[in-house]
Amino acid sequence: MDSAASGNEPVLCIVGPTASGKTAAALHLVRQLQAKGQAVELISMDSALVYRGMDIGTAKPDAAQRALCPHHLLDILDPAQAYSAAQFAADARALITAIGQRGARPIIVGGTLLYLRALQSGLAALPQADAAVRAQLDADAARLGWPALHARLAAVDPATASRLAPNDAQRIQRALEVWLLSGTPLSAHLAASTSAAPLPLRIVSLEPSDRSVLHARIAQRFDAMLAAGFLDEVRALRARGDLDPSLPSMRAVGYRQAWALLDGRISTAEFREQAIAATRQLAKRQLTWLRALPQRTVLDCLGPVEIQVS
Repeated sequence: MDSAASGNEPVLCIVGPTASGKTAAALHLVRQLQAKGQAVELISMDSALVYRGMDIGTAKPDAAQRALCPHHLLDILDPAQAYSAAQFAADARALITAIGQRGARPIIVGGTLLYLRALQSGLAALPQADAAVRAQLDADAARLGWPALHARLAAVDPATASRLAPNDAQRIQRALEVWLLSGTPLSAHLAASTSAAPLPLRIVSLEPSDRSVLHARIAQRFDAMLAAGFLDEVRALRARGDLDPSLPSMRAVGYRQAWALLDGRISTAEFREQAIAATRQLAKRQLTWLRALPQRTVLDCLGPVEIQVS
């Protein structure tokens, strides 16, 4: 059995901002390890890739890529369902154990960094979502705008507000919901989070030496998604009749902007501009999270990426 699979070595975790080439780097490494006779299985750490029918807009690995080795936590939920960081952590830990028992090497790859935090150190017990509270916050946002609710959050939880963009509706809403339901700021909940058995991870982070090049990649990738039929994908999801823009799946970057376009609320040009801008904002947030991980190994995602493993 490989040492990394046996539990003697930290589990390799490949992270980075969106469009940094995490999937390509992981698959390149898989081929190298397979050439040495090592079995490898990938665990996706992405909050959008869990959903079936959301393939183009999430840059989900295609059939050929997935045939290279087993991929886990892809297509495990319907878009009408919700998935949490705590559930990911439980699923990933179970998979790591099972993969090791099969004599294979688990490798985690993805950019949902709240999931990484949950996997590393656990999460505090947060209040469940409350439909009435969310409806009131949505109504307030419709009347005042999300920047006003961001200011409201800054008054009660400045630490959380400082890391959120003024229009980050999903996260602002959740932070205010936690405050309203528990009387305790989200930042205080997270600071108190603990795990009885911290999971040892070797974190390799793909980060750009020139952020403008990453921004160009983001635009090019989005245009490729459009050419591949992204809007048709969203049309098919809308046609089901049971999905709406408030669902976590439909709040994914690109999908919420496509929904607004298909609702007739923005033009095609505005859709492209807003989706690319939102993706860049996501990358900025991801890089901010990554800078808070001093134990990570940083590789320039703009050059040849070679991840060294034993």
